[in-house]
Amino acid sequence: MNKKIVKVGDIACGADQLFLISGPCVIEEESIMMRTAEKLKEVSERLSIPLIYKSSFQKDNRSSVDYYMGPGLEEGLELLAKVKKEFGFPVLSDVHYPEQIGPASEVLDVIQIPAYLVMQTTLVVEAAKTGKVINLKHGQFLAPENMVKPADKAKASGNDNIILTERGYTFGYNDLVVDPRSFHHMNQTGYPVVFDITHSIRKYGIPSADPNGGAREFLPTLSRAGVAAGVDGVFIETHPDPAKALCDAASQLCVNDLEEFLKPLIEIHNLEVSYRNR
Repeated sequence: MNKKIVKVGDIACGADQLFLISGPCVIEEESIMMRTAEKLKEVSERLSIPLIYKSSFQKDNRSSVDYYMGPGLEEGLELLAKVKKEFGFPVLSDVHYPEQIGPASEVLDVIQIPAYLVMQTTLVVEAAKTGKVINLKHGQFLAPENMVKPADKAKASGNDNIILTERGYTFGYNDLVVDPRSFHHMNQTGYPVVFDITHSIRKYGIPSADPNGGAREFLPTLSRAGVAAGVDGVFIETHPDPAKALCDAASQLCVNDLEEFLKPLIEIHNLEVSYRNR
């Protein structure tokens, strides 16, 4: 099957080069955002891996009203615009409500639909109508082959610039499970497929600041399996000091460890592409 190439700036998502989506889970103070971007720029250039900078201006699915939800639409977009201008990255963030889509589309290169909301027709359709690239996160409740359904909604709205992102299943029992068959099913849609590695190790029901809220020991195994299965990109949330992060502290990767983490993934991806193109 010929895979669609989706252009995000100069990045050809779905071509033979592995690409990276990375940044802090949620937008925090400016110094953290810029320190992370600076380090990501270094890693991207040294490893020749194209990068889309990701951070959420709002996290509306926190498990308590007391948890940090982000700076909000206006302030968050201002910071993402600054990162974009100073470092040249295309930027990605998620929207939760249709009324956020217009302002977000003025800054974002990729509009992300959160996993919990991926079957919300109005949200997907309004995002698609902007003409921006749409990243559809795989709902934890949805069979992987059914990801074609929200993709078809976007396509029916005149936009087939679509990326699909896998992030595991919950089965309602607070633990995420990554089924390698999902990569096959999602690849069959013909759209670029991304593996959201760091979200896949989250332990639901446990606060993300709790060290038990994520299972980092599985990161190497899961990431290498996903890349070997033929994904086009990897999604890795990073932070200068994950233990102090305001969201997903137990699962984000320290940005200083990212380069060494990526090296085997790039090697595996290149082998997989060589095998595929024989």
